[in-house]
Amino acid sequence: MIALSTAPTARAAIDDAIDAVLARLARRLREHGDGARALASAIARSTEGGKRFRPLLVVAAFETLRGREADRTSVYQVAAAFELLHTAFVVHDDVIDHDTERRGVANVGGEFRARGRARGADASGAALLGDAAGILAGDLLLHEASRLIALVDLPSATRSELLSLLEDAVLVSAAGELADVENAVSAGEIDAETILRTTHDKTAVYSFSAPLEAGAVLAGADGPARAALERFGQRLGLAYQLVDDLIGAFGSSEMSGKDEGCDLREAKKTHLIVLARETESWPQVSAALAQAHTGPVAVRAAQRALSASGARARLEELVRETLDEARAIVTASTLPEDCRDMLRDLVDAVQGRVP
Repeated sequence: MIALSTAPTARAAIDDAIDAVLARLARRLREHGDGARALASAIARSTEGGKRFRPLLVVAAFETLRGREADRTSVYQVAAAFELLHTAFVVHDDVIDHDTERRGVANVGGEFRARGRARGADASGAALLGDAAGILAGDLLLHEASRLIALVDLPSATRSELLSLLEDAVLVSAAGELADVENAVSAGEIDAETILRTTHDKTAVYSFSAPLEAGAVLAGADGPARAALERFGQRLGLAYQLVDDLIGAFGSSEMSGKDEGCDLREAKKTHLIVLARETESWPQVSAALAQAHTGPVAVRAAQRALSASGARARLEELVRETLDEARAIVTASTLPEDCRDMLRDLVDAVQGRVP
């Protein structure tokens, strides 16, 4: 996803930094019993298999903004922190959604539910243990992300700026996740502006704006460069999440990591649904959505109804408009050409995810 000449080297260095954190965590938990040791192992497995695009954004911004080679080790530490932050959010999100698997493999909660059953717990007890393990695993990962940045070998002012970026990422994402759940459980209709704000807050800051800005801080970039990256990240992050809404409704199981049509099965109130509600076809769409939880045939019927209503096409157009805004920010900026090229590649990569 990221055009970075040193991506394989950067990926290996980021992995090494994450492995060092996991090894330290395992050592610290070892003396606290079998359950704590199992939790450390589950946390380590939860970090495997990711694309690492968030930490690579940190490195990409640092390199294309011509950061000092002497700071490279610190860059990898900060980059690893953003991957740990992402993993923490994923683990907590699985608890919120009551998911026990991710991409076909038991997640932290799933592993500890099985652990509970193996120890004679009933279904309720096993679920309690699984949720507790997921919450605690996410908490530990959040702590380790903060610790990495707090201890990085950089001037105190730079470290303070990085900690502020991390704090903003956590706060905005938490607010977005809470709003998403509130929207889901609300009996009333949710307006499009609220859904879009929630969509932005869940992903844009921690996945795009903050990593890009972190790389800029590490490179010593000026205020206008940081501001351009922040604005770009916000638009790209919104587009990315809107594409995720399309994938959740129309994408394959390989794309979503869940069953096809997972958002339709779970009756999620995404922007796609808001757009469908605004059409004359809403009664037909609503009836189809009400049956989507029953299986693949009903999912496909709901997909056809959404497409026929025009909601899918309108959401795809919104994605295009948002990505065009991101491109315009790049064009209007005074960023180095290497950085502009990297950002344009990111826009193209998000566009390429549309199912």
